[in-house]
Amino acid sequence: MWAAALLLLGATASAQTRTTKEEYIRRFKALAEEHQEIYGIPASIKLAQGLLESDSGNSRLAREANNHFGIKCKRDWTGETITHDDDARGECFRKYDSAEDSWLDHSEFLDKSPRYQGLFELDPSDYKGWAYGLKAAGYATNPRYAELLIKMIEDNRLFLIDEGRNWSADAVTTPKQEIVTSDIVIGDKNVPKVDVDNYMVAMHQIGGYSIYYNNGSEFIIARSGDTYESIASAVGIGAAKLRKFNDSAEGEQPAGGEMVYIKKKASRSNNGKLMHLVKEDETLRSIAQSYGIRMDKLAKINRRTAHSKVLEGEMLRLQ
Repeated sequence: MWAAALLLLGATASAQTRTTKEEYIRRFKALAEEHQEIYGIPASIKLAQGLLESDSGNSRLAREANNHFGIKCKRDWTGETITHDDDARGECFRKYDSAEDSWLDHSEFLDKSPRYQGLFELDPSDYKGWAYGLKAAGYATNPRYAELLIKMIEDNRLFLIDEGRNWSADAVTTPKQEIVTSDIVIGDKNVPKVDVDNYMVAMHQIGGYSIYYNNGSEFIIARSGDTYESIASAVGIGAAKLRKFNDSAEGEQPAGGEMVYIKKKASRSNNGKLMHLVKEDETLRSIAQSYGIRMDKLAKINRRTAHSKVLEGEMLRLQ
C-alpha cells in the first residue's frame, strides 16, 4: 500500500514538473528572436523545432544531454555524447553543457551545412517554406515533419514572433481569424510531401534555388510568391515546358513549399516503391508529383485517364 502511494506521489510530482509549451516558448522566445536576427532562421521555426524535438524540454535528450534539436553526433562532433534509440538502437547524439549551447549549435549546424543553404534565401517570415525545406533537405525522416512544424507554429501563433509582434500565452487561445497572419498562402492540402527515401540532397544550386533529386529527376522547392514564369526565368527554361514537367494547367501556380520539377519526370517509380495507399485529399497529380512520375504514365499504369479521381483507401500501382 505504501509502495503504491509512493509511486502515485512520484508520478504526480513528475507530472507537475513537466514544462508546458507556453513555459518553453517564454523561456526561449528572446533567444529565438536573437537567432533570427543573427542567422536569418525564423524564430517560429527555431521554437517549433525545439518544442517538437525536445517535447517542450521534457524528452530524455533534453533533460540529460541538453539536446533540444535531436542533432546526432556526425563525424565532425568532438564534444560529449549520449546514446539514444532513434531510427536505430543506441545512436550517438550530441551532449551540451546547457540548452543555450544546443540552440547555438543548431543554428551553426544549419548555417554551415551545404544542404540547408537554400533555406537562407527565404524571407525569415516564410516559416512554411522553411518547414518544407527542412523536410526536403532531410532534417527528419518523419514524412509529416513539415506539417507538424507548421501546426506547432500556427497552434501557438509563433508567426507573431517572426513579425516582431507581441506574443503571449493568451495568443494561443485567440481565434485564428482574429489574428492577421503573413501573406503566405499554402492552403492547398494537395501540396506534395517529400519522401526522404525518394531523393538525395544535391550540393549545388541553379538560379538561386537548391536542386534536389526524386526518382531520377531534378526539382526545386517553390517559395511563397513564386510563379512558373518566375521559376522558369530563374532556371533558364521555358514556362510552358516547366508547366508540362509538373502536369500543371494554364493559370495554375505553385504554392510555397511545393515541389517543382525542372526536368522531365520518370514514367514509373524507379526507387523500389511499388504501391501507394491514397490518403484524404490526394489527387492523381499530387501523387505523381510526390513520386516523380508523369501523371499520364501513372494513370496509364492504373488503367485510367489523367483526369480520373482517386479515392481515399485506394491502392495505386507505381510501376
